[in-house]
Amino acid sequence: MSLRLATELRRYANDLYSNCQAAKHELSGGCVRHATVPSSKMKTEKATFGAGCFWGVEEIFHNLKGVFSTAVGYAGGTKENPTYEDVCTDETGHAEVVEVEFDPSQIAYGDLLDVFWSNHNPTTLNRQGPDVGRQYRSVIFYHSPEQKSAAETSRETINKSGRFRQPVVTQIEPAPTFWRAEEYHQRYLEKRGQSHCAI
Repeated sequence: MSLRLATELRRYANDLYSNCQAAKHELSGGCVRHATVPSSKMKTEKATFGAGCFWGVEEIFHNLKGVFSTAVGYAGGTKENPTYEDVCTDETGHAEVVEVEFDPSQIAYGDLLDVFWSNHNPTTLNRQGPDVGRQYRSVIFYHSPEQKSAAETSRETINKSGRFRQPVVTQIEPAPTFWRAEEYHQRYLEKRGQSHCAI
């Protein structure tokens, strides 16, 4: 990813941060945009990222060319089929995550990693902005040995780049069960006519 694109993504996220904070208090329904359905001949892969509040994270990944669908949910905890209320207690160990289905012939996993690093602060442990708790941790859940290797290399590169003043605390773990979040969380910002919030 070019420095210009990364800067534009960061600016776009920061400019609209207040939209996400205001939206957090409006948990009501709305119309849902249908995701693009990949062709049966097309081979897609999954990627799962935790980078703070999942509403803004989903919006950023959903709009990338080569991404066919996104879903928000919970992963990495101990309780089966947790609810949003369960996860918000910070007692289940889950992270708010986005599961991304993408076509690697159109967008590489490495490009998804670049977007991940560019749109949240990976140096704050269990926190993104005003959101505090393990559910807001920075985490990459990998789905293959290749994804694990790419994520580890990417994290090392980011750490050595000097881009952040503090060390990166992003966890890299095998993908556990993904528990899809309640329907009112899916495409949350789009339902409210908001573009996205910072992550």
